[in-house]
Amino acid sequence: MASQSRRGKSGGGDDGILARVSSTVSESQIVNYGKQVASDATFVTKKLLKSTGKAAWIAGTTFLILVVPLIVEMDREQMLNELEMQQASLLGAPPTPLK
Repeated sequence: MASQSRRGKSGGGDDGILARVSSTVSESQIVNYGKQVASDATFVTKKLLKSTGKAAWIAGTTFLILVVPLIVEMDREQMLNELEMQQASLLGAPPTPLK
């Protein structure tokens, strides 16, 4: 019986020390500062990702509206020039250099 009471007291004493150390560490200014820095870093990262997504959307839609039609038109023009050159060569006319 005496050994049981000693184990109960020593086990409870260790939990008390661990609880005190844990609460002391969690209330530390360094820990609070670290939490604040992590919170600020998370906020900045979220804001950066959101603005990067918006910029990517703007760049993508601008590319589709302005650049893709230009590429298609340039390809059509080149195909038309090649067709004219083929027709001229079939008819026997000397090919004219493109300007």
